[in-house]
Amino acid sequence: MKNFKSRWEITKNWQLIHPFLGIVASFVCGYVVSKRISAIIPTNTETQEIGILALLSLLVAYLFIKISLWCFKKLENKWKVSCRWEFIAIFLCFAVTGSTAGRLSNPLMSLIGLSAETTNGWLYWPVRILLIFPIYQVLLVIFGWLFGQYSFFTAFARKMMSRMGLGFLIKNL
Repeated sequence: MKNFKSRWEITKNWQLIHPFLGIVASFVCGYVVSKRISAIIPTNTETQEIGILALLSLLVAYLFIKISLWCFKKLENKWKVSCRWEFIAIFLCFAVTGSTAGRLSNPLMSLIGLSAETTNGWLYWPVRILLIFPIYQVLLVIFGWLFGQYSFFTAFARKMMSRMGLGFLIKNL
């Protein structure tokens, strides 16, 4: 455990929640992706189906973890964070924010009277993306605060908005 803590620059035990959540999230995502993949693989018995699902879940989770660690190495110099465990918190925050913004856009699209079934895709998807963008920006700062990365995400939101020419909207943030 000492090697793990020193590798991720964990100084307090509460910081272990981030690697734990990162591993759990990787396995949950691995399971969700594997469930979709295993549905197209023909099996004869339920035992085979469970075995394939378990094996695929472990493989996909392993791939997610390897990709995340590769991303950590690439972003280590670009993102100025004080400890390595903060990368996990930042990635988790991005994942939760994106999923939440996507989920919140469905009821909001219904509220304004647009649905994927009744609206032309050329209208539906641009409107949905335009709706998701401000939701995402607000949620990013909120979840950044919850994950202890408020300063990183406020700077990130400012930078993103200014690159889009909308920096005047968040001067006071």
